[in-house]
Parts: sequence; structure tokens; C-alpha cells
Amino acid sequence: MPRRLLLAAALLLPLMAGAQEADHPAGKPLVVGSDFGVAPWMVRGAGGPEGFGVDLMTEIAKRLGRPGVEIVDVNFSGLFAALFAKRFEFTANPLNITEERAQRMLYTEPFFATGNGFITRRSDSLAKLEDLKGKMIAVNRGTISDTWATANAEKYGFEVQRYDTFPDSVQAVLTRRAFAAINEIPTTVYAASQNRQITVAFKDYTGRNFGIAFRPESRDYRNKVDRVIECLKQDGTLAKLHEKWYGSPPDAGSSMTQIYAGYGPPGLPGFEEDSHKLGCE
Repeated sequence: MPRRLLLAAALLLPLMAGAQEADHPAGKPLVVGSDFGVAPWMVRGAGGPEGFGVDLMTEIAKRLGRPGVEIVDVNFSGLFAALFAKRFEFTANPLNITEERAQRMLYTEPFFATGNGFITRRSDSLAKLEDLKGKMIAVNRGTISDTWATANAEKYGFEVQRYDTFPDSVQAVLTRRAFAAINEIPTTVYAASQNRQITVAFKDYTGRNFGIAFRPESRDYRNKVDRVIECLKQDGTLAKLHEKWYGSPPDAGSSMTQIYAGYGPPGLPGFEEDSHKLGCE
């Protein structure tokens, strides 16, 4: 490499390191963003936000050596804009890993398997997707469930209503403005357990997985958090959180217990091959 290019690279490295320190300051609380309307992942409690996601972020902050965690409440429809505007360091939402999103941001490795859950009133039934013909379906705007509904509305003959929060989509079902509301299976199961008027009438496991998303320039910090997630899998912390908040242990061999090689989601943009060894304490 020419001498001038080597010199330019040497000057650039401290600037990049300084930018990362500014975005992820070691001596300050970890700042993450999430929609607070997704129980039991993230809800408002008497003493502040609580749920699976709160416990997860608190544990991540602890293992990163950060003094606590601050969670910014952002409607899902504005989550990515807030991430790129640097309102927080990375997402804490139950966020599906997709190739389209991976083109724009960096993901950690998968750590929570999911799919579409269909909430209906308890008096209604839904045995198969074909039963949605002629029905109105409510979705949380901008979610993967919204994407799925948009792509499949014509195929199955239903119409789509969009709401800014998951509770609003459930309310549409309760008030008979919609036949069913779609969201992630764990979210819908918990919602139904809290309200006897509704039920999860149909589950469609699709092979989707949740991950944490970062801005593209946060690769080093993404890798740090990825290593923490691997340790949370190895020592059983993730499984314990699942049992605490969802009432049962995760399925054996699911992404909540499987540790993936490298950093990020294998086979998608942003994946980094690396043979690192776990350094869990």
C-alpha cells in the first residue's frame, strides 16, 4: 500500500474510535429504543418500563460494564428513523431479522424464534388462513405482520387496517372493527392470557427470528453485544427470562439456546465470519 494511504488510514482509525466512544460512552447508562406497547416484552409498570426486553437490556448493560440502562419509548413506525437519528444506541424492540432490513442496518445473531399469531374474539374461530376471506385484519403499522398482511391480502381475500400500536389493533378486534389482529406469536399469546375476551385462534410459525439492530457504523459495538448474547445463551439467562415472562422454557434447539458462529445473522448482509471464543464470566 502506498505510504500516503497508510498514513491516511492511521489518521482515520483514532477518529473512528472516537466516534464509537461518543455513540456508546462507556461511563454512561446504555440508551436503547423500543415501543412500550408490546407485552410482555416492554410495558409501562408502576415503577417504569418492565418486561422481558427490560430485563434483557438491563443484563446486557451490566455485562458491557455500563452503569444502568435508559429505554426511549418510540412507536414502531418511527423506530428506525430514531435509530439513524441517534436518539439511542440500538434497538430493544422485538425486531424481526430480514434481508431487506439487514441491507440498511447491522443485526446481532438471532435469539428469539417467532411467527404470526392471529388474535380473534373468543367466540370466533380460525382454523386456516383461507378462513380470512372477506374479513378485516388489524396490524401494527410497519411491522413484519403488516408486511405479511400486505403481501397476502389478495391471496387470502382479506382487507388490512393499520394501527400505530399493538393494543390499538387488539381494540379493533374487541370493538368488532376487525375480525383478527396479527402480531408476533409470543406477544399474542401473552395478550390473550391477560384478556379472556380474546384468544390466539391460529399460529403460523414462519422461521422468523428476533435480533437487535445497530447503525452500520457500529460494527465493533454490535460485535460486543453479540458476544454478550452468546454468553446469555450459554449460561441459561435467556431461557430463564423466557420462562419468567412467557411462562415456559424455550423450545430446545431454538435460537434462544443455539450459539451461532461469527457475528450477526448467518447468510445475511452484515454477517462477519469470526472464530472468536466465548469469554463469559
